Amino acid sequence: MKPTEEDIIEEQRHLQNVITTFQQYGPYALAANNRRRKDLYSLPYADQQLLEGLGFKDKLIDIDRAIMANEFFIQQMVANPEIFGDDEDMDEDMDANEEEPKGDEKGKGKSSSHSHSHEHGGHSHSHSRPDISNPHSHETPKKRRYRPTDFDMDKLRSTLKQFVRDWSVEGKVERDYCYEPMKEALLQHFSSVPEIQRSKLRVLVPGAGLGRLAYDIARLGFSCQGNEFSHYMLLASYFILNRTKRVNEHSIFPYVHSLSNIPNRDSLLREVKIPDVLPSDIPPDSKFSLVAGDFEEVYGAPDLEDSDEPQAGKWDAVVTCFFMDTAKNVINYLRTIHRILAPGGVWINLGPLLWHWENNTSNDLSIELDLNELKALCCKLGFVLSNERTIDTTYTNNPESMLGYVYHTSFWTATKLEDEQLNRPLVETSNKTEV
Repeated sequence: MKPTEEDIIEEQRHLQNVITTFQQYGPYALAANNRRRKDLYSLPYADQQLLEGLGFKDKLIDIDRAIMANEFFIQQMVANPEIFGDDEDMDEDMDANEEEPKGDEKGKGKSSSHSHSHEHGGHSHSHSRPDISNPHSHETPKKRRYRPTDFDMDKLRSTLKQFVRDWSVEGKVERDYCYEPMKEALLQHFSSVPEIQRSKLRVLVPGAGLGRLAYDIARLGFSCQGNEFSHYMLLASYFILNRTKRVNEHSIFPYVHSLSNIPNRDSLLREVKIPDVLPSDIPPDSKFSLVAGDFEEVYGAPDLEDSDEPQAGKWDAVVTCFFMDTAKNVINYLRTIHRILAPGGVWINLGPLLWHWENNTSNDLSIELDLNELKALCCKLGFVLSNERTIDTTYTNNPESMLGYVYHTSFWTATKLEDEQLNRPLVETSNKTEV
């Protein structure tokens, strides 16, 4: 289904608001730190002197410096917004290694039904109208400059922490808890396929975020495509995948925004180098691509005769990590996964059930199931679940914080049943916990 003019305008508006949020990070974060100075100077002089003796004023200066380092990094991500343009001539002019992300914010906001893709390895691109590179384009309605909200800035701060999880040495422990079991299950399922032939196998990673899991799968030799909905993630993943030329090229200070539960100054001001690997380092025969857009709309729509890429039965594997609970109606997610999997294909899942739309204030649909209900639904819709276990893991956690959350995530491998098999027993279960 082609996007309506209203969809196009809404996507333009949302992307420009996200870009504005990136552009306003520095003033916003510095203002928050200046609020601490104001509070300090509102104290009696004797109390000010006590805190100054602890080095509190110097710490505020150090926080300013860390914010400005983050500001330098963040502004690089939006320094060339024309990368999001969609002119027809760009197909010929764009560098073969560049990507073109678009989409909408995952879990929140209004989505559009069109998709945009970029590829590594295959070096092909697809682009869709309209041109959203210029906020003053005649297609974009004139309006007052957007003022980012606290929620917008929280999304941006979370994006910085996502860089730590996906593209730093510090994030390796957390990544390994999640990504390693999924990659091992993928290799096990296709163990009969020689490594040299893995590039013929197509793997889809919905909710790809900053792209590390999809990148790791591509490095194993598979042809892997990530799908992402969030403009925050798409701006950031474009930058790290296409604008990064060397390991540890960038420095960020992801934990500088809150002084709560910080044991010491070093923890607060910890510098993190990214990326820990070179994103262009993938096997030459593998294809690595990212497609922007809503998962259901990009992959769940019926295949039409004029469709650029039919989806039904075309994917050998679908790998979902911290993704299933982003659904408004998880039945649609399950039906889409089942539909696009090829015969003999595998679905590998890991994640909690933090339903993103629960108690939303936008009157959007939200169906929230418990784990047993979700697994029973998987069986009813044509999956055989196996290799089930619980894996304890954190998510964008600061390991030096005095507070941390551990998810008891559910892991499984699922194979697809065809319609004529649905009257057979469907579940193979085991209950193990892996920490």
